[in-house]
Amino acid sequence: MSDYLLEVQGVCPVCEQAVTFTAKDEWLRDHFLCGACGSQPRERALMKILADLRPDWRGLDIHESSPGTAASRRIAAEAPGYRSSHYGPDVPLGTAHPQWGWRCEDLENQTFADASFDIVVTQDVFEHLFAPNRAIAEVARTLKPGGFHICTVPIVNKARASVRRARRNRLGQVEHLMEPMYHANPIDPQGSLVTVDWGYDIADYLDAASGLSTTIWTIDDMSRGIRAEYIEVLVSRKGPKSEVSPDGLAPPWKGIRETIRRLLT
Repeated sequence: MSDYLLEVQGVCPVCEQAVTFTAKDEWLRDHFLCGACGSQPRERALMKILADLRPDWRGLDIHESSPGTAASRRIAAEAPGYRSSHYGPDVPLGTAHPQWGWRCEDLENQTFADASFDIVVTQDVFEHLFAPNRAIAEVARTLKPGGFHICTVPIVNKARASVRRARRNRLGQVEHLMEPMYHANPIDPQGSLVTVDWGYDIADYLDAASGLSTTIWTIDDMSRGIRAEYIEVLVSRKGPKSEVSPDGLAPPWKGIRETIRRLLT
């Protein structure tokens, strides 16, 4: 008798091997794993979409904020133009951590030059940001024309409106609006505070803050081990050079910047 609640044969989009996907727990998002690389469903969905949209991704300039998954390791190993970063409050921005060597970047205030990357990747990062509008604006600034931001984020509220869980007050102190919730953090054993419970309105929020154009992708494909809760993948595209204004915003969004101030407040 098997120890697993679920066993499926298929091909993993992360390691590209014929594998057995298994789960010992009903919460498939964290426990439906690839038998070869250990990837989770959201990683496999992200890699499937990345390969479909940009099969040439290995030759592109890629920035990933807060990597730590099997998908991160695959991209880092095969894309010479891959650069990763974490945020550490005690490390100067744009410099390497003195012990661990990772580059310190605040996603909301990056030191990368304009138009540095073809692709920016974030995996389960945007639910931990205090100013996600600033972060996506910075992502847009660092993207080359025609580039895109591909990300996973748990859309727990679905069709209901996104809700703030925590924010910073005028003194920079954390103000909890709901019971504190933390997710695992690859560089902090205390975890990362969840600041937003996102709904599908995240796409409108990101577009209004950045001038990008966001599509929410949902895949259900057991042959690739892609089935679980909250595994939507968001792809936010930057327009070609002719559609981008000098300040980095696409023209259709120039008249609605004030709406950003009212979102998630």
